[in-house]
Amino acid sequence: MFGYIVKRLLGAIPTMLLIMIAVFALIHIAPGGPFDNKRPMPAEVRANLNATYHLDEPLLVQFGYYLSGVVQGDFGPSYKFKEFTVTELIGQAFPVSLKLGISALIIALLVGVPAGMVAALKRDSLLDLVVMSTSMTGMVIPTFVLAPIMVMVFGVHLKWLPVAGWNHGALPNMVMPVIALSLPYVAYVARMTRGSTLEVLRSNYIRTAQAKGLPMRLVLFRHALKPALLPVVSFLGPAIAGIVVGSVVIERIFGLPGLGRYFVDGAINRDYTLVMGVSIFYAALLLLMNIVVDVAYTFLDPRVKLK
Repeated sequence: MFGYIVKRLLGAIPTMLLIMIAVFALIHIAPGGPFDNKRPMPAEVRANLNATYHLDEPLLVQFGYYLSGVVQGDFGPSYKFKEFTVTELIGQAFPVSLKLGISALIIALLVGVPAGMVAALKRDSLLDLVVMSTSMTGMVIPTFVLAPIMVMVFGVHLKWLPVAGWNHGALPNMVMPVIALSLPYVAYVARMTRGSTLEVLRSNYIRTAQAKGLPMRLVLFRHALKPALLPVVSFLGPAIAGIVVGSVVIERIFGLPGLGRYFVDGAINRDYTLVMGVSIFYAALLLLMNIVVDVAYTFLDPRVKLK
């Protein structure tokens, strides 16, 4: 298994390089520059700033400077937040996004998996119809629609919860962002769990266990649960990265100091290094989560061998 992990990590290097090239090119193709939003400045000052940040060099040379810094773990200085490097900004913001994302993912699993299994056991019943209809609704309503509605109802009219702010991760401040972020994933997990459970329940070994007189509860948890969770585990790799990336909208709506805030601010202000750093960080997180999912497969299904 160790050799497989090393092989996957080495194989991720070309992928990360291609991602860096693509993001670097897209950022520089976009009109404007990092100092265009500032007040008019003398040409000499602008020239000095461009020289300081190597922006007067050819793009290939700029990319070489940036790549050499990334190899050393340095994402460069931020053009907007001059007191901090991009690495420091990511280090400050990522715990907020991580706490928000992991909380939403836990809710998605705790609610989605049981709901999907119950719907599979009660197939074609009213309960199954309710679960699947609710799941479909959760999948089609975007978070940028759901979040403002929650703010209006629970924050403005009922005044049960604060409408914005992080407050060091206090529970009242997390309730609405976590729920708004988790609902689409609850829906996905529930539908996937239902489909995989139905498929597993049709398997010969499940029918054999039932024919031997084992209680359905025992059949479900001892024989059907692990294989039924395989599609869900496959979904978790991109879901973990996606739920952190998806928190960009939620963080902006609820005023949370996470990565989403810096990513949006960097894009608006043409802060090249900040956008590059957050994009590379997200890409690395996605690749890492996919490796973790592959390893987790071996614990759920002994037939899976990593080579």
